Amino acid sequence: QVQLVESGGGLVQPGGSLRLSCAASGIIFAINDMGWYRQAPGKQRELVAVILSGGSTKYGDSLKGRFTISRDNAKRTVSLHMNSLEPEDTAVYYCNAEILTGPGMHDYWGQGTQVTVSS
Repeated sequence: QVQLVESGGGLVQPGGSLRLSCAASGIIFAINDMGWYRQAPGKQRELVAVILSGGSTKYGDSLKGRFTISRDNAKRTVSLHMNSLEPEDTAVYYCNAEILTGPGMHDYWGQGTQVTVSS
């Protein structure tokens, strides 16, 4: 059974930094895109950043420059470094990955980790 497990959320003051990590486990033949999405209360889930297996990246509007996504293919992990955090960044952050397992290619989600930016 494939699982994505996130870590690193928490409470941070405005202007602070946090690093989120996500590890994939299970019977995995290959991982394509890996990324992060977030959902704030009362809002739709939105893209934060995605990184392809070759290293190309894409960021949500206005996040590039403050957020940096990276991955370690050997460890099957994806990380999100968040700097200059603002109260508007408060949300549950979800890890996402497109993973090839025995039955085929599927989209997987982590359980989510809360990020709260507040003084």
